[in-house]
Amino acid sequence: MKKNEFIELNITDIGVRGEGIGKAEGFPFFVKDAVIGDTVRAVITRMKKGYGYAKMIEIIKPSSFRINAPCANARRCGGCQIMELCYPEQLKFKERKVRTNLERIGGLKEIPLLPIIGMEQSDKTDTVPTGYRNKMQFPFGRGRDGEIVAGFYAGRTHSIIDTEECLVAPDVCNRILKAVRDFVVKHKISVYNEMTGQGLVRHLVLRTGFRTGEVMVCLVLNGESLNEASYTQNVDNDTVFVEYLLNLPLTKNKICSICISENRENTNVIMGQKIRCLYGKDYIYDEICCGGNGKHLRFKISPLSFYQVNPVQMEKLYQTALEYADLTGKERVFDLYCGTGTISLFLAKQAKEVVGVEIVPEAIRDAEENAKSNQITNASFICGKSEEVFPEYVRAYRTIEEENGPDDLVVVLDPPRKGCEKVLLEAIRNVSPERIVYISCDSATLARDLKYLTGGEDTVPGEQNTYRIEKVQPVDMFPNSVHVECVTLLTRRER
Repeated sequence: MKKNEFIELNITDIGVRGEGIGKAEGFPFFVKDAVIGDTVRAVITRMKKGYGYAKMIEIIKPSSFRINAPCANARRCGGCQIMELCYPEQLKFKERKVRTNLERIGGLKEIPLLPIIGMEQSDKTDTVPTGYRNKMQFPFGRGRDGEIVAGFYAGRTHSIIDTEECLVAPDVCNRILKAVRDFVVKHKISVYNEMTGQGLVRHLVLRTGFRTGEVMVCLVLNGESLNEASYTQNVDNDTVFVEYLLNLPLTKNKICSICISENRENTNVIMGQKIRCLYGKDYIYDEICCGGNGKHLRFKISPLSFYQVNPVQMEKLYQTALEYADLTGKERVFDLYCGTGTISLFLAKQAKEVVGVEIVPEAIRDAEENAKSNQITNASFICGKSEEVFPEYVRAYRTIEEENGPDDLVVVLDPPRKGCEKVLLEAIRNVSPERIVYISCDSATLARDLKYLTGGEDTVPGEQNTYRIEKVQPVDMFPNSVHVECVTLLTRRER
């Protein structure tokens, strides 16, 4: 078999990026947009040593799991890779993905993997979850004919798909996107060109409080203002832009914050570090239900803050973490990679003390204000690297209160996609908290870190405590995509 050859494939599996997998003459091929159960005709586009890639030409026989994606851009956009797969099968795929990573990467067999927690709104085979994201990021650029476009990057490219409606965004975000694009076109404001580094408007970032209805509009510019003389001749653009947005007819939401993020760097990082507020405050609020008692915690969200993008599933995720922490009011909890303190404040309701650690100064400031506004006095926050702060703080604490021993210490981890630094995992094993609750957005790096914590890598017997995995709970935070979140409970094995 060789490139440009036509083949027929029965799709029997899905790859980690959402591609269908089928075999021709025993040789596996990855086929974008094919789903399990499809029989497809495809053309080979690339051959590797042990596998190949093929482009789907036609669906000879559609799978019983295939649905018509409600979004016209589903195949082109890089966001919703598996929207053409019915939701129950999406969940099964994600469960398999987690188990496969735990076994192949972590070498972890017979792990108690619980059934995935999906979104309750979509229990039918012909529907998929929509409108669930509280944060949207839309790049601006120019199309093939030079027209201004805004929307999403096509899969694995920086070619922008001009978008009128994104189905995983709330309606208010789609309306604001259209309004801002119209404003940029009408006022002849330039848009950013990645190749030349010229042009003003780079991204539109929108954040929405699902319970409060508050909306933040943040325009990322290759400059400090919409009035940059080199990009526009209208010196009143900032003022006109604010008035224009505030006059939009938004019935269920209210724009409470309009900001400029200055980013002049030639980088793929969306937000710049310099934020200037044009209207309102440089933050909005949202609320999260805290347990089954109907009480809510209120959180401040700034442009640079980390805040889970799916508020419906966020509550289920945090409730699971709280359950796994099994707090009795005697524990000191370290919430590492704490962000704006959302998990910390959940835990503080049932812990003796919570210490959150985060490297982003803006997030720490928000976390401190969130604790204050929720009248929580047993949570404190430290700005720094978790792998540096945690061992030093615990060492000092143990010197003073040795009688408490290790059993009152619980660690919660919620690292970025790359997982934990090995030096932090070493520190945790040396400190030996009784329980670890690990929240992960990437089951591959989770598996790697669990391998180390359970003693499967670089372990000298008797020198450090290792951990037993009690259970792993997948949670579907990103329906229609290949991503899946997990909450893992580990308990300490004695030396």
